[in-house]
Amino acid sequence: MFSFIKRIWGAAPIATLILAVALVMSVFFAVRTTASWIYWNDPAHIDQPIEGWMTARYVAYSWDVPRKVMFEALQLGQPGDGPSSLRRLAEARGIPLDVMIADLEAAIAAHRASQADSATGGRQ
Repeated sequence: MFSFIKRIWGAAPIATLILAVALVMSVFFAVRTTASWIYWNDPAHIDQPIEGWMTARYVAYSWDVPRKVMFEALQLGQPGDGPSSLRRLAEARGIPLDVMIADLEAAIAAHRASQADSATGGRQ
């Protein structure tokens, strides 16, 4: 194996380096994707009760709603500089955390109701 690497390095060092970087990146993203898939397919992480430590993105993944629904409910235009917990967002807006959580739960319920209506064609 080492002689093979030595031989391709001698023939094309830049191409070998690019190949090595591509392989390392592929492994990194494969592990990251697999870990994410395992985490979000665990029933313990689905529809978790909303808490102050969570971010809007975490709630969106847990409750399986588009991030746009979260950003509209939180009155955030687009994602800012980085993830911020719901507690920090509530403090920044000057409202109690319980009110913000109630707003999120209402937005989630409305989104799910609209999805159910569109799936049934509006029939009951």
